[in-house]
Amino acid sequence: MGLVRKDFALVVIAMALFGSMLCEGKANSKGFEVPPNCKKLECAPYQVIESQKDYEIRSYKRALWVSSPQINSTSFNNGSGKGFKILFAYFFGKNKQLAKISLTAPVLVYVNPSNTTGPSSTSLYTVYFYLPQKYQKISPPVADQVRPVTLPKRKYAAVRRFGGFTKNTDIPSQVTALRESLKGTPWESAIAKTYGGGVVPYTVAGYNSPFELVNRVNEVMLWFDKS
Repeated sequence: MGLVRKDFALVVIAMALFGSMLCEGKANSKGFEVPPNCKKLECAPYQVIESQKDYEIRSYKRALWVSSPQINSTSFNNGSGKGFKILFAYFFGKNKQLAKISLTAPVLVYVNPSNTTGPSSTSLYTVYFYLPQKYQKISPPVADQVRPVTLPKRKYAAVRRFGGFTKNTDIPSQVTALRESLKGTPWESAIAKTYGGGVVPYTVAGYNSPFELVNRVNEVMLWFDKS
């Protein structure tokens, strides 16, 4: 428990020390409100294509992020937690250059779900941190378990927003709700076409440190290519 509290405290300290950039996460006035933390942290930019009550469609510019290793786990919290700790340490100076990097938002967790169900079924989790503008034009620091990647692999995302803490039991229901809200829309067809009718991976985006109890902003995202 002491280690968990220490991790939470480090996140809060890091945000206080390094969170100074204005949010670029909203290209226009349509869509969801800008997350509060995007007023003090640099956020990945996007453009809102369509906005509805229960979802919005976004177009993201390709940009440089850093990736954790792929983690095989039966639990979202376990898999995402392991990846988060690796990247947080990297941003806090655990790299070959000992460079500290300003924290950004959101933290993305890419989930490739299992084809089976049950307590022993495992999914693959990869965590991503967005790199600040400083590192969009120069090579980021090097670390053994961290690699730079260009995202998104798919340009468009259908997004559902929800509050609170992300829990193992909540994530699937949020993804299901997003898919339900897309039924009968061109976006549903585009997603199905992108993945050939197979298992559709999803992404969970978080805009808060684990220590923040209020004004929490989370999102589930389904990526696709526009048909």
